[in-house]
Amino acid sequence: MITIKKYAAIDIGSNAMRLLIMNIVEQEGAAPQFNKSALFRVPIRLGQDAFTVGEITEENIDRMVDAMKAYKLLMGVYKVERYMACATSAMREAYNGKEVVDIIKKKADIKIEIIDGKKEAAIIASSDLHQFIKTEQTYLYVDVGGGSTEFSLFSEGKMVASKSFKNGTVRLLNKMVNEVVWEEIEKWIKTNTQDYDNITLIGSGGNINKIFKLSGKLQDKPLSYIYLNTQYQYLNSLSYEQRIAELALNTDRADVIIHALSIYLKAMKWSGSNKIYVPKIGLSDGIVKAMYYDKI
Repeated sequence: MITIKKYAAIDIGSNAMRLLIMNIVEQEGAAPQFNKSALFRVPIRLGQDAFTVGEITEENIDRMVDAMKAYKLLMGVYKVERYMACATSAMREAYNGKEVVDIIKKKADIKIEIIDGKKEAAIIASSDLHQFIKTEQTYLYVDVGGGSTEFSLFSEGKMVASKSFKNGTVRLLNKMVNEVVWEEIEKWIKTNTQDYDNITLIGSGGNINKIFKLSGKLQDKPLSYIYLNTQYQYLNSLSYEQRIAELALNTDRADVIIHALSIYLKAMKWSGSNKIYVPKIGLSDGIVKAMYYDKI
């Protein structure tokens, strides 16, 4: 007998908000299958508010409410039976973050949980990472967001260290990351990876997904440090408008993608890694799996 459950995850990030709708196929004697049914993305840059003025503006609160009303309707159309909405760095730091949560609950009837960096990293780790992690290898998992970057080190199939840093693409765009933060990241990576050989990076986030898509590689093939650095130099040589026109980048992707690459490149350099795998996973995937396995 086959049963299908419909779950949804809402990821309220610093650069954009996403709704992922997933079909979970259950069959007796087999592991459940998680199949993406639909993904919707709205480019509301909350980090621009939270990191520069410390609060979510009235204009963006209205846009969030409209987006959440649309998400609520979409979940109804898709007959979603269970959902969870998580807000990350921007909402964590906006002093009116909890007030915004209350407004959205009242006007759009969607309950939002503001999660800390540690829980964010744990949720992401509960996604499909295990499919990519071989027990005999060591991996540094890097998830770059708009407001923060989560680093997790895996050895022998288990997470041995994890930390979230206030360094993300929207912060870098606004020149809000000082050298001390970079030094802390460098120290953490070098300290935690020094006892391991042949470290491989696993990258997630919209920007590295776009770079991978542009490479034309198959999903199970990695990108090299040389390739990533070449792309970084190439993107740097283009203007914002050229990146949109020539590479078909979204307007809210074209200005942050270089900053994302700088984080991945530094992580590779400091860990001694020369290749990065880019599975199609992220916070929203992790939320669905964490809900299904009752981890949150």
